[in-house]
Order: sequence, then structure tokens, then C-alpha cells
Amino acid sequence: YIDQLQDLYSADKQSLQVSKDLVKAATNPELKAALERSVVGISKGMEKVKGLIQDHGADPKGEHCKGMEGLVTEARAHALEADISDDDVRDASIIAQTQRMTHYALAGYGVVRAFAQRLDLKSDAEVLQDCLDETYGGDRELTRIAETQVNADALA
Repeated sequence: YIDQLQDLYSADKQSLQVSKDLVKAATNPELKAALERSVVGISKGMEKVKGLIQDHGADPKGEHCKGMEGLVTEARAHALEADISDDDVRDASIIAQTQRMTHYALAGYGVVRAFAQRLDLKSDAEVLQDCLDETYGGDRELTRIAETQVNADALA
């Protein structure tokens, strides 16, 4: 359980910086605002996970998440460093890369919440459920923005 929390903390920490960079690169105002909320959400999630780890007497920095490392590398390559001259296409790529990282976080939060429930750590499970709910909300918002605006603009 602690190992998985540490891995999730590492994943959040790695995704936080690239998410800040994605905010700067986004041009669609609604997307930019959603990404800014995502950065706040990642920061809050990190603090909650850090607190849970410390409550169990462990060091939050005990793991390095290789999975998120790869996703961050991909986000940089395909949304920030790629030779994309069309802002709408870049915004679509930003959403795609952000959702890949988000789905990894959803899996991580789901796993640790399930472990907390199985270990009868009710308070931990509630905190992790809150993180999971917030992350799902952000993911749904990005899907809505993609489907109602950004993807059509990128196609044009």
C-alpha cells in the first residue's frame, strides 16, 4: 500500500511540471482554464497523498514512477516540442497527452483506494476517493472541451 502511494506521489510530482508547461502552450481559453484547474488539482492530490504516506511513517519520496516518466516524456515530445504550427492542432495534442497522464493517475488512485478499503483504512479510502472523483471530473471536462470545440477546430 505504501509503495503504491509513493509511486502515485512520484507520478503526481512528475506530471505537475509538464502540466504547468501545457497550460502555457494551450491557446483555447477554456482549455487553458481547465488545465490551470488541473494543475491545482494535481497539487492538492499530491499534498493529500503525501499526508497519507507520512501518517504511516514513510517518506513520500520513496519511489520513482517510471510509468509517469514515460508519459511526461511523451507529453513533451508530442505537445510541447513537436513541430506543430497550428494552435488548434497543438491544443488537441495537449488534451490527448494530458488525458494519457490523467488516466494513469486514475488507475493509481483507484488501486490505492482499493488497497485502503481492503486494509480497512476508512479515512485513507475517503481521502483517495475524493482525489479519484476530482481527477475523473477533470478528465470529463477535457473530453467535453475536445468534443465540443478543440477537435473540430483542429480538423478545420
